[in-house]
Amino acid sequence: MTQLSEPEKIRYSRHLMLDEIGLRGQQKIKDARVLVVGAGGLGCPVVQYLTAAGVGRLGVMDNSEIDIANLQRQVFYSFNDIGKLKAIVASSQMRKMNPLTEITMINQRLIHANALSIICEFDIVVDCTDNEPSRYVINDACTLTGKPMIHGAIHKYEGQVSVFNYKNGPGYRCLHPEEGEREEERRKNKEERLGEMGIYCVMPGIIGLMQVNETIKVITGSGEPLSGKLMVYNAFDNQYLYIDIKRNPENFDPDQIARRFIRTDNP
Repeated sequence: MTQLSEPEKIRYSRHLMLDEIGLRGQQKIKDARVLVVGAGGLGCPVVQYLTAAGVGRLGVMDNSEIDIANLQRQVFYSFNDIGKLKAIVASSQMRKMNPLTEITMINQRLIHANALSIICEFDIVVDCTDNEPSRYVINDACTLTGKPMIHGAIHKYEGQVSVFNYKNGPGYRCLHPEEGEREEERRKNKEERLGEMGIYCVMPGIIGLMQVNETIKVITGSGEPLSGKLMVYNAFDNQYLYIDIKRNPENFDPDQIARRFIRTDNP
């Protein structure tokens, strides 16, 4: 990437005033390549603020359409966007926000068959998905390629954030070990039911911006990223809970992980 131009220094001047970011940190943000998987509730604030922050290249990956029920919390979209593809609408909005950021639109679902070829083009992956199978795919691809995974999830009034595969820290499988096929089927059925449950409108914004915060900390090397910790937030009573996550070396066996990518017909 090229050095920050004078117009960029003006645009990002409030970052340049911060000792923890400054000119050097903003240059790192410009040089960064970040993939956001999921352009729904969490993905909307994540792509908005990473675009505004000046990330040099942003990939937005989603293959779903905008539904009227999304508008209660996915504030990047409008009533006129109903029926349109999220990745296309989000990319268009991002380009309007910041023409200095290179936007890569990926209208696909992330699966083992395409994960490595896509993720290898980026430095960091932000997990804004809403299902366990996709999170396992992201984790496995990030583990093999050595990329940090910024995880976020929401349900009703609660949300959680963590940073996986960062500086020899734990991965997503250290928090949620994969279960057997029978248990996997049970979990998928449960997730389908959860998809119909309520989500408090502010939760995507709160957790999504926490993911942006972790992403910028990882990019700039400032602050203390949530590696080895799961932060759980309850908006109903404003309570925070921190859970320690231990690294399980068995989850980082490259041969075992690679075998999952051989099954290209499923996640």
